[in-house]
Amino acid sequence: MATSEVQTVSAAGDKMRLALAVLLVMGGLVAYYMLSAHGSLAQWGGLLVALIAAAVVYFTSESGRQLIGFGRDAVRETKKVVWPERKEALQITLYVFAFVVVMALFLWLTDKTLEWVFYDLILGWKK
Repeated sequence: MATSEVQTVSAAGDKMRLALAVLLVMGGLVAYYMLSAHGSLAQWGGLLVALIAAAVVYFTSESGRQLIGFGRDAVRETKKVVWPERKEALQITLYVFAFVVVMALFLWLTDKTLEWVFYDLILGWKK
């Protein structure tokens, strides 16, 4: 029997945290424009303080904790990857470059051939 993870509906407090994070971001944008008379340091300071506060509030919510968990899982999976040796990586890179050059030449020759067939032979438009 397969087991599946049960997702629960977010609590009202969690939704309030998300709403507060959105309000803090919007407040930071408002502060940025309202503090324009006080100089760029005050503008950016107000914006950064509000964005940091919004991030802290967001990461205390269930969605934020899930995002942190996803990031940890992604790092764990990345550590499991077997990366190629330097020699192998260089060989593969050279194969890719060679293929790109061959395809570029093929497409250029195809384009010039079709141009010659249509404009010179069929339509008779000589350059």
